[in-house]
Amino acid sequence: MAVFTEVGFDEADALVQRVGLGSLTALRGIEGGIENTNYFASTASGEFVLTLFERLGPEQLPYYLCLMKHLASRGIPVPEPVADPAIAPPSGHALSIPANAPCEFLHRVAGKPAALVQRLEGKSELAPTAAHCAELGRLLARMHQAARDFPRIQPNLRGLAWWNDTAPVVLPYLEAPQAALLQSELAYQNHVAESSAYAALPRGPVHADLFRDNAMFATEGDSPHLTGVFDFYFAGTDTWLFDLAVCLNDWAIDLPTGRHDALRADALLAAYGTVRPLTAAERALLPAMLRAAALRFWISRLWDFHLPREASILKAHDPTHFERVLRERSRAPAASFSSSAALGEPQAA
Repeated sequence: MAVFTEVGFDEADALVQRVGLGSLTALRGIEGGIENTNYFASTASGEFVLTLFERLGPEQLPYYLCLMKHLASRGIPVPEPVADPAIAPPSGHALSIPANAPCEFLHRVAGKPAALVQRLEGKSELAPTAAHCAELGRLLARMHQAARDFPRIQPNLRGLAWWNDTAPVVLPYLEAPQAALLQSELAYQNHVAESSAYAALPRGPVHADLFRDNAMFATEGDSPHLTGVFDFYFAGTDTWLFDLAVCLNDWAIDLPTGRHDALRADALLAAYGTVRPLTAAERALLPAMLRAAALRFWISRLWDFHLPREASILKAHDPTHFERVLRERSRAPAASFSSSAALGEPQAA
């Protein structure tokens, strides 16, 4: 992702040797994204990704790193974090571990909190077909189920509270029609969040940022195979439906127009439902959550675009894309899916 902090070869080499990976053979900054500093690190033991966290602090990071370790231990293809053998894991139940307890997966590089994780094989598919979406849907449902017993709880830090706090900051940069849309949608989402239907939604750890470029594929014969998903640093405890909506708003959207792609959406939803069918409450609130997911990324992209930070490599995403998606989701809520069959048989809420 963007390089905000320059890391020297010798300092990175000292880290990989300390954690038992042998010597560093290559270090290369990763372009794309706007949150953290990322490098590809080649070592005598294999390929890894070194991440320096530019906004998140050591009190928040154990949630993400322990979640990745938890999912990896249950067979979900995610980057497994590398532990520092000099730091013993805290004893006791994870919910009772103090926030300032040492985390064996959290390192320090160039004065910043850092993580070192395995690099996934494959490549991202930026023009996914229905087959790619089906692969993603199945894996997303498996992730949700595998995380059911993850004991740590941390709110989605880019959830509704953040939208309410950030909207007034970006409003001065908007034209009147944009400001009206943002304010009206934010009021609607606050109303939804107060409803009993929303309270009934199943929830747990979510990725919350599972876009096309955060998944990797390999081709087996004529069929794509999803080899893993990464970048869990927006994860948090939220509704699983919101996580699903984030995916639908990227994987099943026509990028130039922001319009819904029914074929890809149905493939993703149907595959998800074969592993975890949606509840009645989820089926009812899917259109609202599609709007919520569009609003979340519109606000964050407005914030990043109008209030940028300096970086050696930085390309801010165009905020107007998610404005278009939000307008489409608001204009045609019935287009959330082309048939109820795509959602599977509902479960009791």
